[in-house]
Amino acid sequence: MTDKFRQPIKYFALSAHGKAINYAMTPWAERLWKFIMNKEIKLQNFLSHLPNFVFDYIKLAYNGESVNTQIGYSIDIKIFLEYLQKFKFSQIENLEDFTPEHMEQINLRDLTGFQAYLKEYESDTISIDGKHIKRIRRNSSYGINRKMSGIRGLFSYLYKNDLISQNVTDKIDFKKIHQKMKRPLTTQETINLIDVIYDGEKYFTGRNLAEYQNKKQRDIALFTAYLGTGCRVSELVNLDIHDVCFETSSFIVTRKGGDEQEIFMPVQVENELFLYMQERLEIKDAKDKNALFLSRLGKRMTAQSVEKTLKKYCTIAGITDPDKARPHALRRTFACNLIADGVDIKMVAELMGHKNIEVTHKYYTQYAVQKRKEVMRNFDIIGAEE
Repeated sequence: MTDKFRQPIKYFALSAHGKAINYAMTPWAERLWKFIMNKEIKLQNFLSHLPNFVFDYIKLAYNGESVNTQIGYSIDIKIFLEYLQKFKFSQIENLEDFTPEHMEQINLRDLTGFQAYLKEYESDTISIDGKHIKRIRRNSSYGINRKMSGIRGLFSYLYKNDLISQNVTDKIDFKKIHQKMKRPLTTQETINLIDVIYDGEKYFTGRNLAEYQNKKQRDIALFTAYLGTGCRVSELVNLDIHDVCFETSSFIVTRKGGDEQEIFMPVQVENELFLYMQERLEIKDAKDKNALFLSRLGKRMTAQSVEKTLKKYCTIAGITDPDKARPHALRRTFACNLIADGVDIKMVAELMGHKNIEVTHKYYTQYAVQKRKEVMRNFDIIGAEE
């Protein structure tokens, strides 16, 4: 890696003769440009303002992870360096001036202080018109653990590469997290949701009806695939047309970490996806020509647009629990249905794309709730007759 590669992105335009011309962007133009920059460029630009060893860590340790994951951990490390700059290394003017030698000086007191700092701290950002904006940031125990995990990973990387002599983060304790129980959709809620998606003509009127009819088969294919395969929303929206094979009744998704997996489709999922594919292949002017699921603008659907669409359907279906109106609730419902059908936990983990089977165990908790209810509803406080 060279310092040249890590230089901040330069903005330029093409003249009428096709020559590149550097220009000073107005605040409005800079804001527009940043909006349309793709995420990979955003990541490169963000890392250019961090030390070399952070750049190496993010690009090597998280190779294969999504750009969003890399950006997230980059932000966490930036917050840590800003904390050190403020409370330990005030002589350092720019974050990129930090070196492994500075990390060598970090002790347990610094780390526990950073943990406490994360509960509530003030951030200073610069708006597009150059004004400083101060905001109060707060983190839950989960947020604190997430940030500390990134810091621990950074120190582990430095230690394994002989850039520091010890990994002080091994001494840090993570916050205890009390998991909130998130329920799957009930059978009736699932039926209601499917009814709205399939027969929206009964529920929508006017402009909403026209919008629904334009994307009806797309949404049927998308959400039956979600309920019928348990894929993550990111895996579904990233599907390309060529990823689907009706000869094998399967499609290929890219799991977390970059591994590919073949997902076999239930008959209903395959039928609906086949019908949608006929519509999709008729769209010749799509901006994202390879994307399977398109927005009304002809671009690849995003996770945010899927969540927005699902919330609309859930509202009409009478599903008011906000946790159940998120895409992951459909994945949770898929897993719990498998467990209720007696599918072995190892197979459930395989179908869900879980590398760690402990992650799959949490879905057994949901199933156990229903079993406990059945036991208690049939319990006789007097006891059985002898």
